[in-house]
Parts: sequence; structure tokens; C-alpha cells
Amino acid sequence: MNDHLLLQGEEQSAHMEGYRNGFTEGRREGYRIGFSDAVIQSLPKEEEPIRDLRILYVTTGIGVPYPALDQAVTDTLKVLVRSLLVANPSEDIVLLAKKFQPDLVLALNGVVLEADTLKALGDSGFKTAIWFTDDPYYTDWTVSIAPRYDYIFTLESNCVSFYRDLGCQHVYHLPFAVNPNVFYPKHVPTSYQTDICFIGTAYWNRVELMDHLAPVLKNKRVVISGWWWDRMKQYDQLSDKIRLGDWMTPEDTATYYNGAKIVINHHRSSDDDTINANSRKLKALSVNPRTFEISSCSTLQLSDSRHDMDQLYSPGTEIEIYGSYGELMDKIDYYLRHEEERQRIALNGLIRTRKDHTYYKRLRSMLRIIFP
Repeated sequence: MNDHLLLQGEEQSAHMEGYRNGFTEGRREGYRIGFSDAVIQSLPKEEEPIRDLRILYVTTGIGVPYPALDQAVTDTLKVLVRSLLVANPSEDIVLLAKKFQPDLVLALNGVVLEADTLKALGDSGFKTAIWFTDDPYYTDWTVSIAPRYDYIFTLESNCVSFYRDLGCQHVYHLPFAVNPNVFYPKHVPTSYQTDICFIGTAYWNRVELMDHLAPVLKNKRVVISGWWWDRMKQYDQLSDKIRLGDWMTPEDTATYYNGAKIVINHHRSSDDDTINANSRKLKALSVNPRTFEISSCSTLQLSDSRHDMDQLYSPGTEIEIYGSYGELMDKIDYYLRHEEERQRIALNGLIRTRKDHTYYKRLRSMLRIIFP
């Protein structure tokens, strides 16, 4: 009888603890979504007259993650210009241009688009522009691609002088941004809720990071997703938290960002010869697209420091950065224990992102440069 009563008491205690935890989590999410929605509604609408332009947009023609970038660009151009034609680089771009008569042929990435096609477009008098997606990691390839275009836009500030030194006259730094139709604050099921989240390919510098973090992560709710994570020395410790070889859709990625208390953003290394084509060892100074996507979900981001970061966000106010593994561990511990500070920084990051770092802002800037 006593054993039965003891067991019954333990079950009731566990039930109450679960209830309290669920109540706390629900209230936290309610505040996060409520404040985030209020902020988004208060921001001025991004509207200006549609420009009387005809744009022929050439997609990357490559698999993940590029289709999501193509979608973000095309969705934005549809509301910015009068007429848009979207084509795959495998199509007869020159023939399409002659029929459509665009004011601009804009390509993303440009690795698949043939050199002869660009020459024929130039010979026919069409204005061309390229937006490079992976600088400086593949500059051994882009060094021959850039001179084919009239206008070059790169997400990496350190590559502007690189392309100008090649003789390219119109070169501009244009960071990537966020598609707010995909990355936005939302409620998510409990199965997506974690303390810490990292989504991305296991480049060697990221493997080293997670191996160092393993003692911290093994006792927390964590999800790590992407290719090659079984290269970790501490893989066995975290295998139940790793979605190995899983490339998430942008929608799933946004769901995991929303469910996390902290999302880690560790940029890839610019001198990793095992994956890069960057023999000149051009240093990466600018941030990746993930920077904007995490912040647009109103989630606290812990990012390694990049030279250009403080031009985009205010560290400690709109984003948190770390300069060492030890500092990252300390900040994980601190922000998991300080709810209000974590949510305040996350909300400020959301505001800054929606005000300054959308594809609408970026493509509007691009069009103003090409067509003053």
C-alpha cells in the first residue's frame, strides 16, 4: 500500500512539473509571438511605385539551397517591376531576350550560364548583371565569370576590389537578405522546440566547434541538422540530437529557428581547401544569409564575429557575437538563464531585419544603381 501511494505521489509530482513547464513555455511563446506581431504591424509598409522595367531573370540552375534564393528574388521582383520573365540557364536565353526585349538580364550565381550566351547578349545590346551568391569561397570560378557582365553585385565586401582589379567597372557590395514570407515569428509544435539549434553543413571549422561544445550540448535539448556531421569526434555523444544528411526546406528551417531559444550561426571558413575554390585566400568579411533569416524569426542568434557585422546589427543589442569557444559556452549558459534579455535582443534583431535587411530593400537598391 505504501509503495502504491509513493508511486502515485511521484506520478502526481511529475504531472505537476510537466504542467508548470508547459505553462512556462506557453507563456514565453505567447509573449514572443505577441510582441513580434505587434512590432511587425507597426513598421511602415515597404511600398513604392512599380518601376516601368522589363527584367529577364536567369535562375541559378543548381539544386539546394539555391532554389530558395531564386524564389526570394523572383517573388520580390514581381512587386518591383512592370514585367518579369524567369528562365533557367539551360534555356535559349538569347532567343528569349530577343523576344522579351528586357531592360536588364539579371543572373544569380552565374556558374551554369555559358560564356557564349553572355557574349551574344552583349553583342545584341542587352544590359546584364550578376549577383554572386558564394563569394569569396568560389572566386577561382567567378574570376572568369565577372568580366562577362556589365554590373557585378557581390554579397562579400572584400570582393569588390577583387573584381575591380579585373577591370570590371560597375562593382557593388550587396549583402543577401531575408524573405519575410518564409522566415517570420510563428508558433511551432513542441517537437520543434529546443534550447539550441544549428542548421548547416558540417564544414571542418563547424565540426571543431561542435566537438568543443559537446559537453555543454549533451544535456540540453538540441537539434543539429545537415551533411557530414558524422565527422565529429564526439558524434556518438550527440548522435540522438543530429539529423544527419538532412537538408531542410526553408519552411522547416524557419520552424526550427522559431522553436529554439538560441540559434548558433558559425560562418564557414574562407581558407578551407577541402571544400573551397579560393586559391587566393580572399578573406570573408561579410555575413551569410542565415544571419538575416535567424533574426527574422525573432530568435536569439549567437554568431561568430565578422568584420561587417556591426554595420548590419548592433552586437549586444540586436544580436550576440562570440570570439572564442569559451565565450560561446558562457553566453549559451547566460542567455538560457536570462529569459527577458534573450527575448529583448531577439525582438530588436527582428526589428532591424525587417527595417533594413529584406530582399525588397536589396533589389530596390540594385535597380536604383543600374537605373538611377
